[in-house]
This record gives sequence, structure tokens and C-alpha cells, in this order.
Amino acid sequence: MDAVDFRIFVEPQQGASYADQLAVALIAESTGYSAFFRSDHYVAMAGDGLPGPTDSWVTLAGLARETTSIRLGTMVTSATFRHPGPLAISVAQVDEMSNGRVEFGIGAGWFEAEHLAYAIPFPPLGERFDRLTEQLEILTGLWTTPVGETFDYTGTHYSIAQSPALPKPAQPPHPPIIIGGGGAKRTPALAAKYAAEFNIPFVPLETLTTQYARVAAAVEKQGREKDSLTYSAAFVVCAGRDDDDVSRRAAAIGREVDELRANSPAVGTPSEIVDKLGPFIEAGVERVYLQVLDMSDLDHVAFFAERVIPQLR
Repeated sequence: MDAVDFRIFVEPQQGASYADQLAVALIAESTGYSAFFRSDHYVAMAGDGLPGPTDSWVTLAGLARETTSIRLGTMVTSATFRHPGPLAISVAQVDEMSNGRVEFGIGAGWFEAEHLAYAIPFPPLGERFDRLTEQLEILTGLWTTPVGETFDYTGTHYSIAQSPALPKPAQPPHPPIIIGGGGAKRTPALAAKYAAEFNIPFVPLETLTTQYARVAAAVEKQGREKDSLTYSAAFVVCAGRDDDDVSRRAAAIGREVDELRANSPAVGTPSEIVDKLGPFIEAGVERVYLQVLDMSDLDHVAFFAERVIPQLR
């Protein structure tokens, strides 16, 4: 079995300052996780969200200068939030600021309340996917246009004329693109065409296996090598030395232990988690994003790195 890659993934819209996120990124870096990812949301799904949202790309720019080795990314940038041209500039700039450590997750956007709360247009699902597709065409087009040449594009929702297509990202041809989700047709096709990684979050084994098969078929249809795409998953993490420890951490995030155990293989004692992750790894999971919901519990991040990850390497 190849070593599984573990990453930390946080949801700052639930209530986190920049300093909170920096602390998690630094402990993740020092304990050997490969990446620190954050969501791209502007409204909390539960609770008061205090002190309020932080912008994902502004945050990652700061972290790019305050970390040295850990990779940084979004799970996932909402295509509804930003025009594709300025987004291409932001991502390329943060990639340069981090010396080439950015990974770029992007999706169609789904949470209507945050659009209403911050004056962001929220078109119907079909149009959101159309816009996502055009954004991927534009982003990759801008990033890969040779220096000194210009980029033009005419789409249904976006058009570009004589763009200098600058700046270029530090990573050639561009940062790895991550596409995810459970859609049966358009999502696998987009992943096969544009992505270096496919992610499916918070699903049971059967759903994951079905979606991985769809994506693998799309990759083959696209004419890509089978191993040219990394397959990843995301799970809520709640680990502890014993049941009391696990219960304490579950209570801290307002969740029931039994519910967490039923819905995530990354819940329980180290040996329990290793056993539960096994079938997912056998099903093809190469990379795991651990959703850390209590960002004040830095010991939790370190504990998982010290007690669980070595058993899966």
C-alpha cells in the first residue's frame, strides 16, 4: 500500500480570525502534514460566525509569507465569487508569494445565503456549472499563454480581448487544479479535462467508490493516463487517546460521538481510525483532507500526526 497523504482543512466562516488560521497552518507544517486548505465561504452554516468571515485568497497570501514548506489551497474557491481574470491574477500572485506552493480547488458555488448576504449574483445551477466551465477555460488559458503573447476568449458568460495574460504562476504550467463533488456527468468530465486531483467530501464508501469509477472512466475517455489524477476524500476528524478523549472533542464541536463515528472514518482512537480508513484506502483514496472544526485545539492536529499517520505509512 502506498503512503496516504494527509492534509488539514478548516472552515473559517464558522468563526476564526487570521491568527487562528495561522496557528493551525503552523502546527500542521511543523507536524508533517503536506498541506493546509481552507474553505471559501462568507457566511457561517451554524452559530454566529464571530468574528466574521475572512477572504480565502487574502488569507492564503498572508500564510504564503508566514509558512515555508506546507502547500496551501482552497477546498474550494467558488466560481460565483470572482471574475475569472482577477481570480487568475490572485492565484498566480499567491503562488509566486509562496514560491510555488499553491493548489487551486474550484467549484460552482452552492450556498445561496452567502450570496444574498454580500451582493453576489447566484444564478441557477446549470448556469453556475456553465460559468465554472468557462472559468476553467479562461484560467488555464491565461496561465499557459506564452509570455509576450495575448489571450482572447469568447464565451456565453465571459469574453476576453487582448489580455497580456500576466502574471504567470510560479508553478508551470499552473498550480494543480482540484475539482470535486458527486455530480454524475459534468463533474467527472471537468475533472478529467482540467484537474490534477479529484476530491469527494463527506460521503460513505459506496458513494465514493461509485464516483471514483465515473471519474476514472472520464479520465480514460479524455485520453489521460490512469495515474495522472490523484484521488482524494475529506472527512471530519475527531481523534483521541480513548473514548473520553473522543467524546470531549466531539462535544467541543457540538456533535454526538455516535453520529460522528457513523459518518466519518477519521473518528475514534488511533487504531479504530486506521481500521476504518483501510477500506477507503483500498477503494483508491490516495489523499485525505481532515476537516478540523475546533481550530483552537492544536493538540488535536499534532495528536493525529503523531499517533495515526505513522500507522498508515
